Amino acid sequence: MNNMSKIKDRILEKGTLVSDGAWGTFIHQKGLTAEESPEEWNLTRPDDIYDVASSYVKAGADMILTNSFGGSPFKLAPYGLEEKVYEINKAAAEISKRAAGNDVLVFGSVGPTGKILMMGEVSEQDMFDGFVKQMKGLIDGGADGIIIETMSDMDEARVAMRAAKSVTDKEVICTFTFSLTPANEYRTMMGTSPAETVDMLLAEGADIIGANCGNGTAGMIDIVKEIRKVNSDIPVLVHANAGMPVLREGISFFPETPVEMSVQIRELIAVGANIVGGCCGTTPEHISRIVDVVKSSK
Repeated sequence: MNNMSKIKDRILEKGTLVSDGAWGTFIHQKGLTAEESPEEWNLTRPDDIYDVASSYVKAGADMILTNSFGGSPFKLAPYGLEEKVYEINKAAAEISKRAAGNDVLVFGSVGPTGKILMMGEVSEQDMFDGFVKQMKGLIDGGADGIIIETMSDMDEARVAMRAAKSVTDKEVICTFTFSLTPANEYRTMMGTSPAETVDMLLAEGADIIGANCGNGTAGMIDIVKEIRKVNSDIPVLVHANAGMPVLREGISFFPETPVEMSVQIRELIAVGANIVGGCCGTTPEHISRIVDVVKSSK
């Protein structure tokens, strides 16, 4: 198998794919300070970023992401790095591709800008142009596709999808983050349900949809069920947190162990997840356990 294979083809071939886990946790453990941009390390400390990427390859992941979640001009501007958007993102993809080798896919990570269109904090054109610059760097660096992740605003996700489609004909994934409301419903910060994201993403040409962050695996099971009620065909990706965060001495801690997380993976797959991986608090050990579950369920 070579890395020119499309991810949807691999799903058909293997049934369920495993993605990677958290990145930020490990970059902070390697010494990132509050005054530094994690993405700048692609240029200044590439070996440390390579270590994170390669740890997930060694754990058995079928695909890994890039250290570029905050690589938009809007997120890099506070660090004085807005003129290095292309360079930083290109380096991010190159590092992950080097770690991935020939058999593991690399998807360029694109997170929210932190700007709200409806509040007039940024124009749609400026947001679009920023995404294009970021995504062009990722594709030119060798990414096999783009993953737009942790979205909460349908308008921003739509702009990001259009930017991705203008830059590449490679596959595009888009995931939203949902939280459980007091009414016991899953909604984004902007009030959108999982089901409501489906039609928009399909209309914009998303190849894969799903959810990441915000929930442990148990919550993701319910979210996938909602998605599957309205669409049974589109591949679904889930990157769950290692449980819900708890505060320990003022620091957020994610309590779900690799064993605890892996126990719920079978049900997540059973309700319709095609790609499973981790978000906050997950480690290569979590991913390795998930790989074992996926292999044993075939």
